[in-house]
Amino acid sequence: MYKNCSRREWLLRTAAAVPGAWLATSPLGRAAAAPALPVAVAKCKTYDPGELVPTLSKMFDQLGGLGRLVNGKTVGIKINLTGEMTYRLGYARQGDTHFTNPQVIAATVHLLGRAGARRIRLLESPWATADPVEEVVLRANWEPREILGAAQNVEFENTNYLGSAKKYSRLMVPTGGYIYPGFDLNHSYEDCDVFVSLAKMKEHATAGVTLSMKNCFGLTPATIYGSGAGVDEPSELPTGGREMVHSGYRQPSKSAPPEKDAKSPRAGGYRVPRTVVDLVSARPIHLAIVEAVRTQAGGEGPWVWGSTPVSPGVIVAGLNCVNTDAVCMGVMGFDPMAD
Repeated sequence: MYKNCSRREWLLRTAAAVPGAWLATSPLGRAAAAPALPVAVAKCKTYDPGELVPTLSKMFDQLGGLGRLVNGKTVGIKINLTGEMTYRLGYARQGDTHFTNPQVIAATVHLLGRAGARRIRLLESPWATADPVEEVVLRANWEPREILGAAQNVEFENTNYLGSAKKYSRLMVPTGGYIYPGFDLNHSYEDCDVFVSLAKMKEHATAGVTLSMKNCFGLTPATIYGSGAGVDEPSELPTGGREMVHSGYRQPSKSAPPEKDAKSPRAGGYRVPRTVVDLVSARPIHLAIVEAVRTQAGGEGPWVWGSTPVSPGVIVAGLNCVNTDAVCMGVMGFDPMAD
């Protein structure tokens, strides 16, 4: 990850990362429906707002500006708070390794508010809890008021359970899906006009990489897709990881759409990438932002043996999540065309 390469090699990799040729030859046969869109790549060495805000602002301008995307609209932002709040990689802070950094979240919220967003919801399904996200991030020694005060009408929403809604929102996969034909999700994923995936650039022990699309794995509420989910109805007390998606050892709660083929491979390496595609199809991403000012190499969290903190000093953003993640892979030194 992040191996040294010449400027020429980097440009060639990045150019190859835009998946137009792959889409044209893919057996999916949907190239015409998935045109390549611009991707912005920028250096950013620190999380200092004096560097971070201008960098992100310029990147969004390169994508055509935030105003036309969010002005007067409700924006949902899926952040990444994977794992327990107490997990650390050595002495590094979580936002420097496996969480979306709070300064990046605040800067993005600020710029969305400045672009006219009417309401901004920060969404996450923290591991095995229904606690308010504000309390969760406090346990990571963040100050939630710094994020909530970055613009007007900003709120956190724990999407790990039903929350304040009367029922889950059913979002179906337009193409029918690989693993699941649809999902029952927290209402916030349906209520937003614009959906943003604000991810950390990392490798992943199961999926290879975790970028803007894999970040959406956390859309699934543990009350339905967790190891402690109810058999017939959601448990409403989230417990355990999302084992229905990882290993498929059992079906989600019967109130939600079951997987298409209970005899399909159970290995996570087969299930996780395909479920991610299903989720992103059911809840499309309008803006993908992947930050790696500081992150970790070797895995998605401190629990992956051999992981180390790294400081790539880069941010990638785009309007098409496939294009964006492919460019991210090129930036990381990987071949996005590899099996």
